[in-house]
Amino acid sequence: MTGVGSKVQQREYSGHIAFAIEEKTAELVRGRMPIAEGILNPFGTVHAGAMLWFADVVATVLAIGDAEIGPDGKGFPLAITLNAQLLANRRAGDLLAEARLLRRGKRVIVVRTEVKGEDGALLLDVTTTHLPA
Repeated sequence: MTGVGSKVQQREYSGHIAFAIEEKTAELVRGRMPIAEGILNPFGTVHAGAMLWFADVVATVLAIGDAEIGPDGKGFPLAITLNAQLLANRRAGDLLAEARLLRRGKRVIVVRTEVKGEDGALLLDVTTTHLPA
């Protein structure tokens, strides 16, 4: 068995994800993730989980804002809901994430994050709800 068939029959998996936060304000966080072999699925496109991880971290950085996070994690904005629409994918280049604040209340923070390809095409649209721990 070769190609995709052999890849989905594997019993052990490993990967590597790396990305950077490039801009951070009170209302917006932007990140960039290069597409590398360690985040590809058996079809050679970005694994949905890697794309979602990227979006979640960018959203969480925005949700943290200027909050003080205690050594025990107190104050960390835990994601309690995550609604994701995977619309398209890529095989190469960079992914660009942009998280925007929809609501920052005393207890609930809602963030919308879009992940796009370098060509501006929307790949993933995620809305997350966070509560401080």
